[in-house]
Amino acid sequence: MKGVVLAGGKGSRLYPLTRVTNKHLLPVYDRPMVFYPIQTLVDAGIKDIIIVTGGQNSGDFLRLLSNGKDFDLHRVHYTYQEGEGGIADALRLAEPFVEGEKICVILGDNIIENNIITSTEAFEKQGTGGHIILKEVPDPQRFGCPEIVNGKILGIEEKPKVPKSNYAVTGIYFYDATVFEKIGRTRPSVRNELEITDVNNMYLQEGTLTHSILEGWWTDAGTFDSLLRATNMVSETGANKIPGRGGPRRHTRNSEQ
Repeated sequence: MKGVVLAGGKGSRLYPLTRVTNKHLLPVYDRPMVFYPIQTLVDAGIKDIIIVTGGQNSGDFLRLLSNGKDFDLHRVHYTYQEGEGGIADALRLAEPFVEGEKICVILGDNIIENNIITSTEAFEKQGTGGHIILKEVPDPQRFGCPEIVNGKILGIEEKPKVPKSNYAVTGIYFYDATVFEKIGRTRPSVRNELEITDVNNMYLQEGTLTHSILEGWWTDAGTFDSLLRATNMVSETGANKIPGRGGPRRHTRNSEQ
């Protein structure tokens, strides 16, 4: 399985910090933000990784990450997203790198307490389709939100005004190679973006989307409030629990569709 870290965008919600750097290079406690999602992939045994970046500071990723030596990688791949076309638009740039293999996609501002080992192993055994990781949150209207009945996802709505559950789709997704064909069938949303929620719903309509529930905390770090929350959570959790520092192996409990 290959890993894709999506770290493009302008980071406008973090202006003026992001006038001089990409938001994914900002510090979260004692490390650059992008270190956390990369380490999450590495901890799950995924060591063939591409970074999708963008903006005027994209060269800083190469200076920071080099060939991946901080993560014991032999090489890190890079590609560049022009503009802001959404998560699905950024993901399709990774198609030449993926070469028909399964992938784990993680947003560059997503930080978790534990790891994704259980979900990774479950998806490896799944064969085809997609797998998403959910987390119960107090503000599901900020995210893709699933409607769940008797443990089964009926549909996913992007940033709903009236959420149909208290769960959010975290920024960690597993897909087979058909994801790129599905992205090709998506159309821009009212935000003029290619939404990853539309892709997930295509897998759902096929009956090939499974899910698991995240254990431990999860947060993005794309706003001032969430950046502060992420820093505090990492600091309070302690160096022995965050990914890459001897954290616990348990992560999710799986739920089959």
